[in-house]
Amino acid sequence: MKAMGYMRTWAALLFTTLLLSCGEGQNEYTMRTAFFIFDNSIHQNFILSSAMNINSPGIFCKVKRSMKAGATYFDFENNQGQTESSLALAPDMQTTCILGYNNCLIVGFGNLDMPAIFYAYDGECPNCFDPNALPVRSRQLTMTSAGLAVCSTCHREYNLNSGGNIVKGDGGNKLTRYHATCTGPLGRLAVN
Repeated sequence: MKAMGYMRTWAALLFTTLLLSCGEGQNEYTMRTAFFIFDNSIHQNFILSSAMNINSPGIFCKVKRSMKAGATYFDFENNQGQTESSLALAPDMQTTCILGYNNCLIVGFGNLDMPAIFYAYDGECPNCFDPNALPVRSRQLTMTSAGLAVCSTCHREYNLNSGGNIVKGDGGNKLTRYHATCTGPLGRLAVN
Protein backbone atom coordinates (compact mmCIF):
# COMPACT_ATOMS: atom_id res chain seq x y z
CA MET A 1 0.00 0.00 0.00
CA LYS A 2 2.82 2.38 0.84
CA ALA A 3 4.39 1.74 -2.60
CA MET A 4 1.08 2.69 -4.27
CA GLY A 5 1.08 6.01 -2.42
CA TYR A 6 4.62 6.77 -3.57
CA MET A 7 3.68 5.91 -7.16
CA ARG A 8 0.68 8.26 -7.05
CA THR A 9 2.82 11.04 -5.59
CA TRP A 10 5.48 10.56 -8.27
CA ALA A 11 2.84 10.38 -11.00
CA ALA A 12 1.27 13.64 -9.78
CA LEU A 13 4.69 15.29 -9.57
CA LEU A 14 5.59 14.11 -13.08
CA PHE A 15 2.25 15.33 -14.48
CA THR A 16 2.72 18.76 -12.85
CA THR A 17 6.27 19.00 -14.20
CA LEU A 18 5.06 18.20 -17.71
CA LEU A 19 2.37 20.87 -17.51
CA LEU A 20 4.84 23.50 -16.34
CA SER A 21 7.42 22.58 -18.98
CA CYS A 22 5.00 23.35 -21.79
CA GLY A 23 5.14 27.09 -21.21
CA GLU A 24 5.30 29.76 -23.87
CA GLY A 25 9.10 29.90 -23.87
CA GLN A 26 9.30 26.38 -25.23
CA ASN A 27 7.48 27.45 -28.40
CA GLU A 28 9.42 30.70 -28.86
CA TYR A 29 10.97 29.55 -32.16
CA THR A 30 9.54 27.58 -35.04
CA MET A 31 10.82 24.20 -36.13
CA ARG A 32 10.35 25.30 -39.76
CA THR A 33 13.44 25.60 -41.88
CA ALA A 34 15.26 28.85 -42.53
CA PHE A 35 18.96 29.13 -43.16
CA PHE A 36 20.73 32.31 -44.20
CA ILE A 37 24.26 33.52 -43.57
CA PHE A 38 25.28 36.93 -44.87
CA ASP A 39 28.66 38.53 -44.23
CA ASN A 40 28.03 42.26 -44.23
CA SER A 41 31.71 43.01 -43.67
CA ILE A 42 32.14 42.05 -47.33
CA HIS A 43 28.92 43.53 -48.77
CA GLN A 44 28.60 46.59 -46.50
CA ASN A 45 24.90 46.88 -47.27
CA PHE A 46 23.70 50.05 -45.54
CA ILE A 47 20.05 48.97 -45.25
CA LEU A 48 20.92 45.66 -43.58
CA SER A 49 23.52 47.31 -41.35
CA SER A 50 20.88 49.67 -39.94
CA ALA A 51 18.81 46.67 -38.81
CA MET A 52 21.88 44.90 -37.37
CA ASN A 53 22.83 47.90 -35.22
CA ILE A 54 21.94 47.37 -31.55
CA ASN A 55 22.15 51.16 -31.12
CA SER A 56 19.23 51.71 -33.52
CA PRO A 57 16.54 49.36 -32.19
CA GLY A 58 13.19 49.44 -33.97
CA ILE A 59 14.73 49.39 -37.47
CA PHE A 60 13.69 46.20 -39.25
CA CYS A 61 14.76 44.91 -42.65
CA LYS A 62 13.11 42.57 -45.14
CA VAL A 63 15.52 40.19 -46.84
CA LYS A 64 14.63 38.59 -50.19
CA ARG A 65 16.56 36.84 -52.95
CA SER A 66 16.02 37.75 -56.60
CA MET A 67 17.47 37.14 -60.05
CA LYS A 68 18.44 40.04 -62.32
CA ALA A 69 20.07 39.51 -65.73
CA GLY A 70 21.02 35.94 -64.72
CA ALA A 71 22.70 36.98 -61.46
CA THR A 72 21.51 36.35 -57.91
CA TYR A 73 20.92 39.35 -55.66
CA PHE A 74 19.87 39.84 -52.07
CA ASP A 75 17.33 42.65 -51.77
CA PHE A 76 16.99 44.59 -48.52
CA GLU A 77 14.17 46.95 -47.55
CA ASN A 78 13.84 48.58 -44.15
CA ASN A 79 10.71 49.73 -42.36
CA GLN A 80 11.65 53.34 -43.22
CA GLY A 81 11.07 52.61 -46.93
CA GLN A 82 14.73 52.50 -48.01
CA THR A 83 15.98 49.73 -50.31
CA GLU A 84 19.34 48.40 -51.47
CA SER A 85 20.46 45.24 -53.27
CA SER A 86 23.71 43.30 -53.00
CA LEU A 87 25.07 40.98 -55.66
CA ALA A 88 25.50 37.44 -54.33
CA LEU A 89 29.22 36.66 -54.42
CA ALA A 90 30.86 33.24 -54.80
CA PRO A 91 31.00 32.60 -51.00
CA ASP A 92 27.27 33.47 -50.76
CA MET A 93 26.45 30.97 -53.50
CA GLN A 94 28.35 28.18 -51.71
CA THR A 95 26.07 28.25 -48.65
CA THR A 96 22.51 27.05 -48.41
CA CYS A 97 19.99 29.87 -48.54
CA ILE A 98 16.45 29.26 -47.31
CA LEU A 99 14.69 32.53 -46.56
CA GLY A 100 11.71 31.00 -44.73
CA TYR A 101 8.43 30.41 -46.46
CA ASN A 102 8.27 32.00 -49.86
CA ASN A 103 11.69 33.72 -49.87
CA CYS A 104 11.26 36.48 -47.27
CA LEU A 105 12.70 37.18 -43.81
CA ILE A 106 12.36 40.19 -41.51
CA VAL A 107 15.26 40.93 -39.14
CA GLY A 108 16.11 43.63 -36.61
CA PHE A 109 16.54 44.63 -32.98
CA GLY A 110 13.39 45.26 -30.95
CA ASN A 111 13.13 48.52 -29.02
CA LEU A 112 11.24 47.34 -25.94
CA ASP A 113 13.90 45.38 -24.03
CA MET A 114 17.25 46.30 -22.48
CA PRO A 115 19.45 44.94 -23.85
CA ALA A 116 17.68 44.91 -27.19
CA ILE A 117 16.69 41.49 -28.57
CA PHE A 118 17.60 40.57 -32.16
CA TYR A 119 14.58 39.09 -33.96
CA ALA A 120 14.17 37.15 -37.21
CA TYR A 121 10.66 36.50 -38.51
CA ASP A 122 9.16 34.81 -41.52
CA GLY A 123 7.82 37.39 -43.96
CA GLU A 124 4.50 35.59 -44.48
CA CYS A 125 1.37 36.11 -42.38
CA PRO A 126 1.17 33.09 -40.03
CA ASN A 127 -2.64 33.22 -40.06
CA CYS A 128 -3.28 33.58 -43.82
CA PHE A 129 -0.39 31.83 -45.56
CA ASP A 130 -0.81 28.08 -46.06
CA PRO A 131 2.26 26.35 -47.51
CA ASN A 132 0.18 23.22 -48.20
CA ALA A 133 -2.53 24.97 -50.24
CA LEU A 134 -2.51 24.57 -54.01
CA PRO A 135 -1.80 26.91 -55.55
CA VAL A 136 0.39 28.47 -52.88
CA ARG A 137 -0.55 32.13 -52.49
CA SER A 138 1.88 34.52 -50.88
CA ARG A 139 0.59 36.58 -47.97
CA GLN A 140 3.71 38.70 -47.43
CA LEU A 141 3.63 41.26 -44.68
CA THR A 142 4.36 44.95 -45.14
CA MET A 143 6.26 46.89 -42.48
CA THR A 144 5.47 50.27 -40.95
CA SER A 145 7.91 52.82 -39.58
CA ALA A 146 6.37 52.18 -36.13
CA GLY A 147 7.76 48.61 -36.15
CA LEU A 148 4.58 46.80 -37.11
CA ALA A 149 4.09 44.07 -39.73
CA VAL A 150 0.70 44.28 -41.45
CA CYS A 151 -1.19 41.65 -43.46
CA SER A 152 -3.29 43.09 -46.29
CA THR A 153 -5.48 39.96 -46.33
CA CYS A 154 -6.61 39.58 -42.69
CA HIS A 155 -5.61 43.11 -41.59
CA ARG A 156 -3.84 41.84 -38.47
CA GLU A 157 -0.96 43.92 -37.17
CA TYR A 158 2.02 42.29 -35.47
CA ASN A 159 4.54 44.04 -33.21
CA LEU A 160 8.04 43.35 -34.54
CA ASN A 161 9.56 44.86 -31.38
CA SER A 162 8.03 42.36 -28.97
CA GLY A 163 8.26 38.87 -30.46
CA GLY A 164 5.65 39.26 -33.19
CA ASN A 165 2.50 39.30 -31.08
CA ILE A 166 -0.81 40.48 -32.57
CA VAL A 167 -1.60 44.06 -31.56
CA LYS A 168 -4.60 44.66 -33.84
CA GLY A 169 -7.12 42.32 -35.43
CA ASP A 170 -8.55 38.90 -34.63
CA GLY A 171 -6.64 36.53 -32.36
CA GLY A 172 -4.45 33.87 -33.88
CA ASN A 173 -0.81 32.90 -34.22
CA LYS A 174 1.97 35.37 -33.60
CA LEU A 175 4.70 35.79 -36.23
CA THR A 176 6.85 32.77 -37.07
CA ARG A 177 10.20 33.39 -35.38
CA TYR A 178 13.60 31.91 -36.25
CA HIS A 179 16.83 31.69 -34.26
CA ALA A 180 19.12 34.51 -35.37
CA THR A 181 22.35 36.23 -34.41
CA CYS A 182 24.31 39.14 -35.73
CA THR A 183 27.76 40.46 -34.89
CA GLY A 184 27.09 44.13 -35.51
CA PRO A 185 26.23 46.42 -38.43
CA LEU A 186 29.21 45.37 -40.55
CA GLY A 187 29.34 41.83 -39.19
CA ARG A 188 27.70 38.53 -39.92
CA LEU A 189 23.97 37.76 -39.94
CA ALA A 190 23.02 34.13 -39.28
CA VAL A 191 19.44 32.83 -39.32
CA ASN A 192 18.82 29.15 -38.63
